[in-house]
Amino acid sequence: MSAIESSLTILSMSGPFREPREQVFSYDYSVQRSTWPTPHGVRVKISLPHELEVFKGGLLEGVTGSPGQQLMISNMLSKKIADWKVQIAEAEGFFLERRDVMLPPFVGPLAYLFPKLEERFHVEQATIREDVKRRVGI
Repeated sequence: MSAIESSLTILSMSGPFREPREQVFSYDYSVQRSTWPTPHGVRVKISLPHELEVFKGGLLEGVTGSPGQQLMISNMLSKKIADWKVQIAEAEGFFLERRDVMLPPFVGPLAYLFPKLEERFHVEQATIREDVKRRVGI
Protein backbone atom coordinates (compact mmCIF):
# COMPACT_ATOMS: atom_id res chain seq x y z
CA MET A 1 0.00 0.00 0.00
CA SER A 2 1.48 3.34 -1.01
CA ALA A 3 1.27 6.59 0.90
CA ILE A 4 -0.91 8.08 -1.87
CA GLU A 5 -3.47 5.26 -1.58
CA SER A 6 -3.77 5.67 2.16
CA SER A 7 -3.61 9.45 2.39
CA LEU A 8 -6.18 11.14 4.58
CA THR A 9 -8.99 12.96 2.78
CA ILE A 10 -11.19 15.55 4.46
CA LEU A 11 -14.75 14.97 3.29
CA SER A 12 -16.43 17.74 5.25
CA MET A 13 -15.90 20.24 8.02
CA SER A 14 -18.33 22.19 10.18
CA GLY A 15 -17.92 24.82 12.84
CA PRO A 16 -16.83 26.77 14.70
CA PHE A 17 -18.74 25.64 17.75
CA ARG A 18 -18.32 27.17 21.18
CA GLU A 19 -17.69 24.43 23.73
CA PRO A 20 -19.54 24.81 27.04
CA ARG A 21 -17.34 25.28 30.13
CA GLU A 22 -14.18 25.51 27.99
CA GLN A 23 -12.41 28.48 26.39
CA VAL A 24 -12.26 26.77 23.00
CA PHE A 25 -13.78 26.76 19.55
CA SER A 26 -14.20 23.36 17.97
CA TYR A 27 -14.57 22.10 14.42
CA ASP A 28 -15.92 18.71 13.36
CA TYR A 29 -14.22 16.97 10.45
CA SER A 30 -15.28 13.88 8.55
CA VAL A 31 -12.11 12.15 7.30
CA GLN A 32 -11.53 9.08 5.14
CA ARG A 33 -8.73 6.87 3.92
CA SER A 34 -9.17 4.65 0.90
CA THR A 35 -8.36 1.67 3.12
CA TRP A 36 -11.20 2.42 5.58
CA PRO A 37 -14.70 1.10 4.93
CA THR A 38 -16.35 4.30 6.22
CA PRO A 39 -15.30 7.83 7.19
CA HIS A 40 -14.76 8.80 10.77
CA GLY A 41 -15.13 11.93 12.83
CA VAL A 42 -12.46 14.17 14.28
CA ARG A 43 -13.25 17.05 16.63
CA VAL A 44 -10.51 19.68 16.64
CA LYS A 45 -10.41 22.07 19.59
CA ILE A 46 -8.70 25.45 19.45
CA SER A 47 -7.81 27.19 22.71
CA LEU A 48 -9.01 30.78 22.60
CA PRO A 49 -6.32 32.24 24.91
CA HIS A 50 -3.42 29.91 24.02
CA GLU A 51 -3.81 29.45 20.26
CA LEU A 52 -6.32 31.80 18.61
CA GLU A 53 -5.44 34.99 20.52
CA VAL A 54 -1.70 34.33 20.20
CA PHE A 55 -1.89 34.08 16.41
CA LYS A 56 -4.50 36.82 16.12
CA GLY A 57 -2.17 39.19 17.98
CA GLY A 58 0.69 38.28 15.65
CA LEU A 59 -1.51 38.72 12.61
CA LEU A 60 -3.06 42.08 13.45
CA GLU A 61 -0.10 43.59 15.34
CA GLY A 62 -2.27 45.86 17.50
CA VAL A 63 -4.80 46.81 14.81
CA THR A 64 -8.38 46.55 16.02
CA GLY A 65 -11.69 46.71 14.29
CA SER A 66 -15.39 46.63 15.02
CA PRO A 67 -16.83 43.65 16.93
CA GLY A 68 -18.14 42.28 13.63
CA GLN A 69 -14.71 42.56 12.01
CA GLN A 70 -13.10 40.87 15.02
CA LEU A 71 -15.63 38.01 14.75
CA MET A 72 -14.88 37.54 11.04
CA ILE A 73 -11.13 37.51 11.72
CA SER A 74 -11.56 35.01 14.57
CA ASN A 75 -13.63 32.72 12.33
CA MET A 76 -11.15 32.93 9.44
CA LEU A 77 -8.10 32.34 11.64
CA SER A 78 -9.63 29.61 13.81
CA LYS A 79 -10.63 27.64 10.68
CA LYS A 80 -7.08 27.97 9.37
CA ILE A 81 -5.66 26.81 12.73
CA ALA A 82 -8.02 23.81 12.76
CA ASP A 83 -6.89 22.82 9.24
CA TRP A 84 -3.23 23.11 10.26
CA LYS A 85 -3.87 20.99 13.37
CA VAL A 86 -5.43 18.21 11.27
CA GLN A 87 -2.40 18.28 8.93
CA ILE A 88 0.04 18.20 11.87
CA ALA A 89 -1.87 15.40 13.61
CA GLU A 90 -1.89 13.39 10.38
CA ALA A 91 1.89 13.86 9.97
CA GLU A 92 2.37 12.80 13.62
CA GLY A 93 0.42 9.57 13.06
CA PHE A 94 -2.65 10.44 15.13
CA PHE A 95 -5.03 9.06 12.49
CA LEU A 96 -3.32 5.79 11.61
CA GLU A 97 -6.16 3.76 13.07
CA ARG A 98 -9.77 4.29 12.14
CA ARG A 99 -11.62 5.60 15.18
CA ASP A 100 -13.31 8.80 16.30
CA VAL A 101 -10.73 11.23 17.58
CA MET A 102 -10.79 14.40 19.65
CA LEU A 103 -7.78 16.60 18.97
CA PRO A 104 -7.34 18.95 21.95
CA PRO A 105 -5.51 22.29 21.98
CA PHE A 106 -1.75 22.10 21.53
CA VAL A 107 -1.08 23.01 25.18
CA GLY A 108 -0.28 20.82 28.18
CA PRO A 109 0.51 17.26 27.01
CA LEU A 110 0.44 18.32 23.34
CA ALA A 111 2.47 21.52 23.81
CA TYR A 112 5.34 19.90 21.89
CA LEU A 113 3.20 20.30 18.73
CA PHE A 114 2.65 24.06 19.19
CA PRO A 115 5.96 25.03 17.48
CA LYS A 116 4.78 23.17 14.35
CA LEU A 117 1.55 25.18 14.44
CA GLU A 118 3.56 28.37 14.92
CA GLU A 119 5.76 27.49 11.96
CA ARG A 120 2.73 27.09 9.67
CA PHE A 121 1.37 30.42 10.90
CA HIS A 122 4.63 32.22 10.07
CA VAL A 123 4.77 30.63 6.60
CA GLU A 124 1.21 31.72 5.77
CA GLN A 125 1.01 34.94 7.81
CA ALA A 126 1.36 37.33 4.86
CA THR A 127 -1.25 35.46 2.83
CA ILE A 128 -3.69 35.42 5.75
CA ARG A 129 -3.10 39.12 6.40
CA GLU A 130 -3.91 39.91 2.74
CA ASP A 131 -7.05 37.76 2.93
CA VAL A 132 -8.14 39.64 6.07
CA LYS A 133 -7.57 42.99 4.34
CA ARG A 134 -9.56 41.87 1.32
CA ARG A 135 -12.47 40.21 3.15
CA VAL A 136 -12.70 42.24 6.37
CA GLY A 137 -11.25 45.60 5.42
CA ILE A 138 -8.63 45.84 8.18
